Amino acid sequence: MANHKSALKRIRQNEVRKVRNRYYHKTARTALKVLRNEENKAAAAEQLPKVISLLDKLAKKNIIHKNKAANLKSKLTKHVNKLA
Repeated sequence: MANHKSALKRIRQNEVRKVRNRYYHKTARTALKVLRNEENKAAAAEQLPKVISLLDKLAKKNIIHKNKAANLKSKLTKHVNKLA
């Protein structure tokens, strides 16, 4: 166990950040799932910018890798464009 005050504080900070990052990641996964299951092109096109923004924010905060965000955005855009 840590003995220094700074180490104890770091443990507390890490726990708070872990919970927050898990929440952001789970929220993004849910948004992706909703968009992938969308059948209506107009509704999907309306949701796409919000999901892309969410992914960009996760990549900026290093919750997901920037290349993963780029791959997801590309696949989602193709999916929305393919809808009839």
